[in-house]
Amino acid sequence: MKNITVIGAGTMGNGIAHTFAQKGFNVSLVDISQEALDRGLGTISKNLDRMIAREKITEADKQDTLNNITTYTDLKEGVQQADLVVEAATENVDLKLKIFGQMDEFAPADCILASNTSSISITLIGAATSRPEKVIGMHFMNPVPIMKLVEIIRGYSTSDEVTKSIMDMSIQLGKTPTEVNDYPGFVANRILMPMINEAIETLYNGVAGVQEIDTVMKLGMAHPMGPLQLADFIGLDVCLSILEVMYDGFKNPKYAPCPLLVNMVMAGKKGVKSGEGFYDYSESKKAEKVSSSFA
Repeated sequence: MKNITVIGAGTMGNGIAHTFAQKGFNVSLVDISQEALDRGLGTISKNLDRMIAREKITEADKQDTLNNITTYTDLKEGVQQADLVVEAATENVDLKLKIFGQMDEFAPADCILASNTSSISITLIGAATSRPEKVIGMHFMNPVPIMKLVEIIRGYSTSDEVTKSIMDMSIQLGKTPTEVNDYPGFVANRILMPMINEAIETLYNGVAGVQEIDTVMKLGMAHPMGPLQLADFIGLDVCLSILEVMYDGFKNPKYAPCPLLVNMVMAGKKGVKSGEGFYDYSESKKAEKVSSSFA
């Protein structure tokens, strides 16, 4: 596989495109918005500049990486030559099913279709195509160029051959692929999201404040960032969406989103992306100041 198409130029999509392009793959980056594509390329360029500053790569490496990326606003055109398509659109089941129907229609018959979904069923996504055996999950971690893990999710119909191919490709990318089965939340979010939700419950019930909760988890459990800061970084809307998928899938009240999380998302407080969540990011994106709602 040499030609890779990435659907979606947002945080995860541009990170995935960056990672493949830096390893020498031909990358087609597709988004319905030219503005989003321009922002995505700008982010990739800035991230490559950071790598140059740290002497991880050279200026020539940066140019080679950028030259490996071609952008498209038309999905049909963007997937026609693909050996692998990685969908990295918003975590919305209806949107993903629609995109996979289009990918299935326009991509070559032998092309593998992957989703970067963090919680939605790969079996369900595969069933929206005529090639469920070639549909697989590739759940990258954010920030994609840095984080080593890729959760490889087998749907009910995903073939052994496709699974091995994607595992091998992930190793080529310098990642550590970890195979998991297709159940709500997979492994990463089945464990992570209840912890984040419980941290929000702890705040909601007045046990401790934002900084206190994060300090306990950072210094007591050696987490690199606290769960509330991490929730802001992921996006509170994304956390809510994943918890809802898990709650719907298991019907277990332990996955029910905390009412505080629901209210914050409804109020537009989505974390770093909106400028405010549990922390205020109007002046810095380093979670240095607790939101006035909790101060």
